[in-house]
Amino acid sequence: MLDTFEILTTSGVVLWSRTYAAVSPAVVNNFISDVFIEEKSAVAGTKDGASASANPPYKYDQHTLRWSFEKELGIIFVAVYRSLLHLSWIDKLVDNIRTIFVNLYGDQLKKPNVTLIQCAKFDNYFDQQLQELENTGSKTDSKDLRAFQDETLSDDLSDMPPPLPGLIRGGRVPSSINTSKHGDSDFDTSPNASRPTTPAAASHLLVAKSGPGGKMSRRARKLQNTNSAPASSGDEAAAKRTKAKAAKKGRKWDADGLADEDDDVQLDFSASKAASDSEGEAGRRPAVEEVDASTWGSTTKGKFVLRDLGDEVHSILASAEAKNSASKTDAPTGLVGTGLSAIGGLFRNVVGGKVLTKEDLDKAMKGMEEHLLKKNVAREAAVRLCEGVEKELIGVKTGSFESINTRIQKAMEVSLTKMLTPTSSLDLLREIDSITSPPATSLRKARPYVMSIVGVNGVGKSTNLSKICFFLLQNKYKVLIAAGDTFRSGAVEQLAVHVRNLKELTQREGGKVELYQKGYGKDAAAVAKDAVAFAAQEGYDVVLIDTAGRRHNDQRLMSSLEKFAKFAQPDKILMVGEALVGTDSVAQAKNFNASFGAGRSLDGFIISKCDTVGDMVGTIVSIVHATNVPVLFVGVGQHYSDLRNFSVKWAVEKLLSSA
Repeated sequence: MLDTFEILTTSGVVLWSRTYAAVSPAVVNNFISDVFIEEKSAVAGTKDGASASANPPYKYDQHTLRWSFEKELGIIFVAVYRSLLHLSWIDKLVDNIRTIFVNLYGDQLKKPNVTLIQCAKFDNYFDQQLQELENTGSKTDSKDLRAFQDETLSDDLSDMPPPLPGLIRGGRVPSSINTSKHGDSDFDTSPNASRPTTPAAASHLLVAKSGPGGKMSRRARKLQNTNSAPASSGDEAAAKRTKAKAAKKGRKWDADGLADEDDDVQLDFSASKAASDSEGEAGRRPAVEEVDASTWGSTTKGKFVLRDLGDEVHSILASAEAKNSASKTDAPTGLVGTGLSAIGGLFRNVVGGKVLTKEDLDKAMKGMEEHLLKKNVAREAAVRLCEGVEKELIGVKTGSFESINTRIQKAMEVSLTKMLTPTSSLDLLREIDSITSPPATSLRKARPYVMSIVGVNGVGKSTNLSKICFFLLQNKYKVLIAAGDTFRSGAVEQLAVHVRNLKELTQREGGKVELYQKGYGKDAAAVAKDAVAFAAQEGYDVVLIDTAGRRHNDQRLMSSLEKFAKFAQPDKILMVGEALVGTDSVAQAKNFNASFGAGRSLDGFIISKCDTVGDMVGTIVSIVHATNVPVLFVGVGQHYSDLRNFSVKWAVEKLLSSA
């Protein structure tokens, strides 16, 4: 376990620190003195900016220090832990924390006369990296430990001497000497060589203890699964091999199509099914696995907030790695990397001091448009982006040492950020509180907050509705889920399963969730209206309304959404869009946005299945461009906790990556 981590300057100013166990100040003080002041020969080569793995470890008073030095800023990053421990991930932690800290606060440190910076929020970045690397490292270390124990056990067994004649009793050899290095028997287990070795004798083999502390050998597992009943003679095994398979008996039917009375084979299985159905629900289904809230969000000021920090940290590390690769290979990265090598070739010789013209940008814009199309961006949106970049760059004079490619990439980042950044607040929890607990000065009556989920067939509306419900339950809200899909078979039962699981997961949290349903064949708008009235009567905070999937180009199906909006009066209508859809997402978003009648439109998008497309996230750009409606959430998996706040920086990094 890590004892302490410190970020300090060469002059001794501690910029940031995190302590898990008390460590004497002399440990770090002697490290600074020996390595950076006296520059002892034992730790030579300290100021070359190398990674923690390249720098020699410093040991003092039963502690080991792994460290890295940012020479340009004069900052030292040092991790302290007990020398008895073997932390394989500690070097990676030091390097990653150095990269993130420099990326976030490097500009502040470069200003003159700056000795202290505000980095209180850095705690979250450090915790994210520590947890991620510690979990990964613990799995690797445990695998190495089990492999080492396996190898040690095998070697110990192989070194045993052959058995003495007096140890052979009744055709059985003591288990401690019955296994060779490869798990095979090296001698007969009986004076009669024709007598087969019985499973009973083999079942006493000495094997490693199963579980975290040891691992069975392959032969031991095989023998353990063998029938352990002792054989009475050596002919029994041969009898098993020669025994013929019993012939299948044919069933006889009478003229009425019924089985004969003497046929005692059971055909009606309804009785056994009824018996199994009479058992408790807990006996029929496995318990729902508990979700660790810290893996997908955090509590801030009494509110549970969805997490997107991990994506931001990974983005910072990936960007730094790309820059390091570029400096080593002197090759273009990002937008002008391997995905757009043609652009790099066109402007390889155009550097600083060049006033950009339309002719300079024509071919570059075509290459950029092609790059965006490969990322699933609709052509209309790609053309608009390229036109905006071209307009921003024409007539601009590049800097002294700035290539035209770098300038194009910066302009594209600005254009994408402007398009994806919402113009209004997306604080869902604050909106809910303003409706359910309005201030006295507003003279408004408290009522439930109503949210509806719409979308085409199969995009994951019910699943994402359940994810949002789980998020709200973490914030102690009372949620009513309304089964507004009265058409698709199994839709109500699907929501019932989700509600049952959510109850189990949140019974200790204080939230409450129930299902409101009226079966199939009913008017969905009327069901939604009744659900809202029921929620207001029973004191629910939020109503989540599921709707039937419908094709966006079917006018008959889409027309019913206007009636639904009038009856339910939802505060927020969210459309679920697939990241896999590609350019068809534009037509879907436009048609749904215009289907709720005059003065009503979509309020946000949930982009599902983002974990299946890698960096091809162009669907996000396409639907935002087509509707000017922001993206609220992205789905990154099939569990209730696999919901994240949308990060504009993450989307821009994905779109401009060269892959």
